[in-house]
Amino acid sequence: MAKSMEPNRNQKNVTSSGADIDEVKRQNANSGLSYNQAKELLAKQTAEREMAQNDYVHEVGKENL
Repeated sequence: MAKSMEPNRNQKNVTSSGADIDEVKRQNANSGLSYNQAKELLAKQTAEREMAQNDYVHEVGKENL
């Protein structure tokens, strides 16, 4: 009798080393920002801070004219 090509929904999706793939994906989804997301957020915050500092310096310069 030939085996069905459809995955058995009752079986866990595991790697050859025994790690539960679905559990790893679930934990990754709940782990917070990825490296690239954190890098992007820091770049955005740094740019905003620099813009605010430049605006402040420009305003202080106007007062001293």
